Amino acid sequence: MTPTRKQRSGRALSLGLALVAYAACNPAVSEPGAAEAEAAPAEVAPAGNEIAVITVQGYGDIRLRFFPDRAPGHVKNFKKLARKGFYDGTTFHRIIPGFMIQGGDPLTKDDNPNNDGTGDPGYKIKAEFSDTPHRRGIVSMARASDPDSAGSQFFIVLKNSSFLDGKYTVFGEVIEGMEVADKIVQQPRNRRDRPLENIVTESVTIVPEAN
Repeated sequence: MTPTRKQRSGRALSLGLALVAYAACNPAVSEPGAAEAEAAPAEVAPAGNEIAVITVQGYGDIRLRFFPDRAPGHVKNFKKLARKGFYDGTTFHRIIPGFMIQGGDPLTKDDNPNNDGTGDPGYKIKAEFSDTPHRRGIVSMARASDPDSAGSQFFIVLKNSSFLDGKYTVFGEVIEGMEVADKIVQQPRNRRDRPLENIVTESVTIVPEAN
């Protein structure tokens, strides 16, 4: 069902509130420097864990480790959507240097760029906020103003963003491929931070994590 204009304005999962805070805290947005690019050490995963491999057409793979102890509902949802091919063909529709890249919207598969950022899987999931900081490499869920409005859209943090802490659900972290995310965010974009050329997620697969 195509959302109305009113529904879109209320559902736009584009980190609107976070971006307001981001602009206030960071009036001059720049590429992360060498010191900023240092991520916290990856956490050790227990044996038998599954990870996600996001293959971005023309860019490479981004590998994600999940945090099922902190956001079990979000991890389950992401894995379910990935296994059914929901993310295949979606794009990274919002890229902001020095902040994050965002993807996972099914409406980015169509030819209408104006609805990018308003799609979901047809349902919402309840927030699972934790004390995990939004440091570089963290994977978190995008949402509208309602804390319980996340569905499928996610973002990868490129620079430590503490103003997001406790307001968005962290459900994983990048363990390989941050250079792919850094390359994506460098692409030309319009005033809405949408890339001028589509950056397509070829596939998202769930695989066992090698020990």
